[in-house]
Amino acid sequence: MPTDLPPRSHIDIHDRRTREAWSRHFDVTDERLRKAVRIVGSRVATVAAYFGRPKP
Repeated sequence: MPTDLPPRSHIDIHDRRTREAWSRHFDVTDERLRKAVRIVGSRVATVAAYFGRPKP
């Protein structure tokens, strides 16, 4: 698990570095992360569940 993840409960989809970190964590493209946030919202736990991955 990357250690460069921001310690937040929500993903700031407007911040490029934050998107890059979460995209790496979930092993998805930037576009796929953006789409997930549009569909389920920005909560890390909800996005993790959407991708079928554990919350960090």
